[in-house]
Amino acid sequence: MTNIQRLLDIMARLRHPETGCPWDLQQDFASLVPYTLEEAYEVADAAERGDIEDLREELGDLLLQVVFHSRIAEDRGLFTFEDVAGAISEKLIRRHPHVFGETVFETDAERHEYWESSKVAERREKGKTEQDESALSGIAANLPALVAAQKLQKRAARHGFDWPDIGPVFAKVREELDELKAACATGDQSHIREEIGDLLFVVVNLARHLEVDAETALRSGNRKFINRFRYIEKQLSARGKSLTESTLAEMDALWDEAKRSLSD
Repeated sequence: MTNIQRLLDIMARLRHPETGCPWDLQQDFASLVPYTLEEAYEVADAAERGDIEDLREELGDLLLQVVFHSRIAEDRGLFTFEDVAGAISEKLIRRHPHVFGETVFETDAERHEYWESSKVAERREKGKTEQDESALSGIAANLPALVAAQKLQKRAARHGFDWPDIGPVFAKVREELDELKAACATGDQSHIREEIGDLLFVVVNLARHLEVDAETALRSGNRKFINRFRYIEKQLSARGKSLTESTLAEMDALWDEAKRSLSD
């Protein structure tokens, strides 16, 4: 028995209507979404940290989510894990005619264009109408906001809606920052929220023009903040003090010390 089959059999037992686990039996597609997203992020974290042991384990946890969703579908007579594996196999073959066929792409741009046109054709095969179709179709609505913004901008850029160089992007960042300052002066929270959104969107555009993945960059920034803040906590603890017993000036000085001492 392969490990895949063993995993499928375990999930079948967990979902058995009479002898299965009550919690597993209560789950449906929607209730599993938070767990699926969490496992995907944990895979990303392990990969970015280069922790191979964690990566192997987290990939297993993510695979469990695929098996779990597939088992729920099988219980309802919708599809099976085998159908899922078959569908992705066919998609990979269809989108790589230069590997599994005789097509020759002269450039990466040609290959990417074929990939995108294949995705459009697949959406039409699923019954999308011309009214539904847009250059922005197919971008999931529940993606993390930074990821979604980057995808929207890349899609628009492929159709010519983009600045030709980075200069105007810097100017747009300054413009949006000025608009945010003006909104703050009004005290209108709705307007402030709108301008914050505009500023974040154009910062993602700046990252894209600099060929930086905005989501990855922000995760890196988060880790840097955590490392430096923990440094502050440890240094204060060594002095017999807590955060609440310390002044902002003390913590700020330790922050600067952390910047000099840590490699992040």
